[in-house]
Amino acid sequence: MNRDTAQERSALFVAVLTSFMGPFMISAVNVALPAIQAEMNVNAVALSWISTAYLLAMAVVLLPAGRLADIYGRKKVFSAGLVLYTIASVLVALAPNIAWMLALRVLQGFGAAMFVTTGMAILTSIFPPQRRGRAIGLYVSAVYVGLSVGPFAGGILTQHAGWRSLFLLMLPLGCGSVWVTLRLLKGEWADARGEPFDVIGSLLYGAAIFTLVFGATRLPAIHAWGLLAFGASGLILFAWHAKRTRHPVFDVSLFQTNRTFVFSSLAALINYAATFAVTFLLSLFLQYIKGLPPQTAGMLLVTQPAVMAMFSPIAGRFADRIEPRLIASAGMLITVLGLAGFILLSPETSLVLIVGNLMLMGFGFALFSSPNMSAIMGSVDKRHYGIASGTVAAMRLMGQMTSMAVATVVLSLFMGHTPIVPARFPQFLESIRMIFSILTLLSLAGLYFSMSRGRLHTKANVK
Repeated sequence: MNRDTAQERSALFVAVLTSFMGPFMISAVNVALPAIQAEMNVNAVALSWISTAYLLAMAVVLLPAGRLADIYGRKKVFSAGLVLYTIASVLVALAPNIAWMLALRVLQGFGAAMFVTTGMAILTSIFPPQRRGRAIGLYVSAVYVGLSVGPFAGGILTQHAGWRSLFLLMLPLGCGSVWVTLRLLKGEWADARGEPFDVIGSLLYGAAIFTLVFGATRLPAIHAWGLLAFGASGLILFAWHAKRTRHPVFDVSLFQTNRTFVFSSLAALINYAATFAVTFLLSLFLQYIKGLPPQTAGMLLVTQPAVMAMFSPIAGRFADRIEPRLIASAGMLITVLGLAGFILLSPETSLVLIVGNLMLMGFGFALFSSPNMSAIMGSVDKRHYGIASGTVAAMRLMGQMTSMAVATVVLSLFMGHTPIVPARFPQFLESIRMIFSILTLLSLAGLYFSMSRGRLHTKANVK
């Protein structure tokens, strides 16, 4: 085995191992939400913030972390993120109330952002274009394995050991990941070494993203519109600052001159916005409306990410040889059909239909994700790998937050700030149907951007 092959395998092993952890935690916590609600006595809106706080923290830090990695070294930022994530996870398990839990989830999100944004950049730095699609497919597959195992393991642990055991599980996984990273991942990558870090741009970006997401969760209150306007103005100011800065935290010219990058990024944003809340909603539906215990609900929810994990490497391999736009767009179309199938959910909906629809969505998402991610990373120069990797993760998380914001706002409109109890089940069902209707329309918009990005295959393979 030559040195390059050994380096590729080591990087792939480390990236795949660590890419499992974050998704595992997200999906496992979704299954544990009713147990958390029972112990901490919180309403449905506060319950949704357990996921939203984590995702918001990740989105705020992703781009700055990617830039820091390009300057000081991707392995350094990657390892530091793993350490922070592990410590924060253990502290969440000890949280005495919802306020402490949400604050510690923010720290957990900061750590996750640091290793998520650098993992993809490290892979892209090492693997040549002709083998990159397969590597990315395996990376994405590991994400879905985490999503697959999460509901099943989360249901078992919550039912038999309590929800706090989910966060304690991150201690051995986190320590093992740090050891593997420092022992097996040789070398360092810092293509922008010596360049200054854009502190002002990072603060503008973070403030704008935070205000936008927080404002969305406060809708339909009047002050929420002011927050959204403030956040949008902040993004405009951030873009203005980036254009006037020699070494910005994000090169906005990518969104001005690179159609492939722009449309692929928008397709990713919309696809995640249309699909992320599905597990959250169905977890509540299966446990409250269908009366299933956490373990059984988790076993049913595992079907979607299991199908994703099975087909993502295959889709990534095809993306090395076939036009990625066609594969990704076919996946988006299948996702639209799957989301539409949940619009008519009712207490009489059979579990077989729910599982079948989840499998359909999993197949569609697998076809979309790996080719789309390969197209984004293949559309930029090497010096932009860190920024592109951060953008991929930012689009994913902004989409996930948008999805949760849609769910939170609709739940607030239909349910108010009351817990999900039998007397409120009709309103809860009505809110679920409305959310799936909105998500289906979002997915149709994503299909447009996926088809309109232009040809990608040749460009991705000559970089």
